Amino acid sequence: MSEVMGDMTRASTTTKPASKSLPKQPLPNKSLHSASPVKNKRGNKVGLDRIAADFPILQRRFGDKPLVYLDSAASAQKPSVVIDATATAYRQHYANIHRGLYQLSNEATEAYEACRKRIADFINAPSSEEIVITSGATMGLNIIAHGLGRVVLDQNKNHEILITIADHHANIVPWQMIANERGARLVAAPINKDGSLDLAEFARHITPQTKIIAVPHVSNVLGTVFDIPAIAKLAKQVGAVLVVDGCQGIVHAPVDVVALGCDFYAFSGHKLYGPSGIGAFWGRGAWLEKMPPFHGGGEMIDRVRISHTTYAPPPYRFEAGTPPIAQAVGLTAAIDYVSNIGMDTIQQHEQNLMRYANQKLSAVEGLHLVGTSTGKAGVIAFTMECAHPHDIATLIDHEGVAIRAGHHCAQPLHDFLGLPATTRASLGMYNNEGDIDRLADALDKVRGIFA
Repeated sequence: MSEVMGDMTRASTTTKPASKSLPKQPLPNKSLHSASPVKNKRGNKVGLDRIAADFPILQRRFGDKPLVYLDSAASAQKPSVVIDATATAYRQHYANIHRGLYQLSNEATEAYEACRKRIADFINAPSSEEIVITSGATMGLNIIAHGLGRVVLDQNKNHEILITIADHHANIVPWQMIANERGARLVAAPINKDGSLDLAEFARHITPQTKIIAVPHVSNVLGTVFDIPAIAKLAKQVGAVLVVDGCQGIVHAPVDVVALGCDFYAFSGHKLYGPSGIGAFWGRGAWLEKMPPFHGGGEMIDRVRISHTTYAPPPYRFEAGTPPIAQAVGLTAAIDYVSNIGMDTIQQHEQNLMRYANQKLSAVEGLHLVGTSTGKAGVIAFTMECAHPHDIATLIDHEGVAIRAGHHCAQPLHDFLGLPATTRASLGMYNNEGDIDRLADALDKVRGIFA
């Protein structure tokens, strides 16, 4: 909770800048997306095939087995530069932000606001004023759903929110909640059996009553890359607002929110090789100005009286309470890290690895890939005839291979596919062909156990 003195110091030089004082961000520097090699903590240039050396946890062994981590879709591992930046923020620069009149608070405030500007640059947001820092994508999607829903969904007018059957629960449940509150209807468009989205079929689910469309950029189960610019055109035809769950999209390829044509884009820091407990979303300024806050408390206010409160301008209106300060420093370091490698370089590496993985896993007897659409990102779901997904994940853990099993927070999708669960291997930039070989060998051992 904010102290009384904290909110009273808003006019000082150490408080958060007024909305007008935040300059518009320039277009991203193309050099940030170059293919230049990253430097490890020793300062030596390394290729992407050796990038795992920058991730301390990947040096662990389980018994006599080195770790193969294939669960980055759930949460990516952290390079030393992110760990060090977060630790340094706590050791040398930590204080609450926007409130103090002392140097430590100034340093923390500058670092936190630098994160906001770095995010805007990374996704080509028109202005850092349109970046809201949150505790993660789930919180961001809740803020968007409840704020936007109260603006565009008229009570009991049969308005509709359109999602897809492939959405993560974080992009389903908040829309259910606001739909129930506003008397709207939640509609889920189907997908094809290969995991792709039929745009013509999707368009048939859009009506004049459709006010909000919320879709994933990339399916966290199928790896399907959704054609966001095409969906944006469909949304504009009926004046619907387009919200994108970008958790899996932002980690696999460059993201440009202007080119995508969406109205909101949310993502998590921990999937982008940054700390947990932080995320962000971009929203068009015109919508942010209209949206009411989701949380009340310190920091998000302009003036509090017992009778009523006036709110701060966006983005601060949506950032109640003490924010993830040290995590913001870590997220900045993570964005710098992947930018130095080049998101296009990461994308190409993962695409090459996906082709190799498809070949290796397709050769495993009794294994069935789930989601085979073209151009998919680094997520591979599968089943095996001989064993339940939970048994598969448990058994190959003994081989030092970490994968996920279950419904992956996508129960409606699994119901649609007629599967109680799947096993999922998901790639990060630190994975290589050797990791895929280890996975395939471990799966062969599973088949041998149950044969």
